[in-house]
Amino acid sequence: MENQEIISKVNDFLIDEFELEENQLIPSASLKETLEIDSLDYVDLVVIIEKNFGFKVKGEDFATIKSLQDFYDYIIGKAHVN
Repeated sequence: MENQEIISKVNDFLIDEFELEENQLIPSASLKETLEIDSLDYVDLVVIIEKNFGFKVKGEDFATIKSLQDFYDYIIGKAHVN
């Protein structure tokens, strides 16, 4: 899967599952402040990532993810390993 396909898939599930607007999905957006993703949402994100990309997510992996770009980079890195 190409990087742009991964980003598109991530954006699609953020829009569908978290009721975000496409214009909110800018790489510098903060997951917590701008996108208002809270701790319960992170649990949902883990399930969605595992279902869509086929790799296990560890809770501590999210400690370094602050922006949407960090989130893209994390998924791209893991998806290319698997």
